Amino acid sequence: MQVMQREAGTKCRRMLCYAATVFGGAMGSISHAQWSVVNLHPAWATDSSYAFGVEGGQQVGYAVAEAGGHASLWTGTAASWIDLHPEAMEFSYVYGVGSAQQVGYCGTSGDTQRASVWNGTAASWVDLHPLGASQSVAHGAHGGQQVGWARVSGGTRASLWSGTVGSWIDLNPATATDSVAIGIQSGNQVGTARVGGWQHASLWSGTAASWVDLNPADATQSEGFGIDGAQQVGIADVNGVTRASLWSGSAASWIDLHPHAATESSAFAADGGWQVGQVRLNGVWHASLWIGTAESWVDLSAYLPSGYGDSSARDVWHDGATTYVAGYGYNSDLGRNEALLWIVPAPSSAAMIGGMVIIATAQRRRKSAG
Repeated sequence: MQVMQREAGTKCRRMLCYAATVFGGAMGSISHAQWSVVNLHPAWATDSSYAFGVEGGQQVGYAVAEAGGHASLWTGTAASWIDLHPEAMEFSYVYGVGSAQQVGYCGTSGDTQRASVWNGTAASWVDLHPLGASQSVAHGAHGGQQVGWARVSGGTRASLWSGTVGSWIDLNPATATDSVAIGIQSGNQVGTARVGGWQHASLWSGTAASWVDLNPADATQSEGFGIDGAQQVGIADVNGVTRASLWSGSAASWIDLHPHAATESSAFAADGGWQVGQVRLNGVWHASLWIGTAESWVDLSAYLPSGYGDSSARDVWHDGATTYVAGYGYNSDLGRNEALLWIVPAPSSAAMIGGMVIIATAQRRRKSAG
């Protein structure tokens, strides 16, 4: 279910901090925002690194060397990197963070994927793999609960845990052949269920019977990836185009976030009324941000230095004064993806967002002209 990009690599470390001043506003007023981008790629990683989650001053993901992936935790800089990799495992990956817990999976070459949760150290690792499952992965965490999936009796089942193997709850709807849970907040879970051979974006509140089908009426299929309060985000396939999507608890509430010029788009996470994901333009993925409408789209790749190709924004978090966006970008010079953290002071009004759109568009035009 994860939308992944190519991985390649050579050994090197580059720290960057790139800022762009943004001007905008209605009625001639001017708002200012200072975007900066921090490269989180660890010095030891000879291949790629990825940031998939951000919350509470923590960023999570994984970094790759010859021996395999290492579950990773950062606190704002490459030098802050913490290796969450359990000694007994050959590979480990983190996909989400919530309430100071990190979730993902671990395994060995002779073993299987095992849903996992950490509390900030490798030694804190807890195996969530359900009894009888052949594979399992955890994707999100909040309030002491974790969500993901487990493969049981040949079927993939959306799953909910409360910190232990024994707490496992099967969320698979009665009418679905397969399902996956990706996001969780305040007792609600979002993900996907396969119904009648098609994926349907899905919402739960702790049980299989609570399942709500979010698939829009005009969509052939859809998937849910993130949740924040009453909002859910993901994708919907409409008229043959995969479109970044926003819901508020029902299929009828669907909002199309797909920018006009894009060929494909995805929304992965939401926080405080902001949504993040990626947009495909002219064959290149652009890390992206929205505030509830397609017209609000901001191209976050405009704030990367030259030499970066595909990029993706995977999670967003506000602390009141600052907004943080975690993701990654492909460093074409070094041939690898690198974990990235976009940072901006929290805007005081929607007028600032309009300014971001104007400047990002102008920068793209200058790049095309150059």
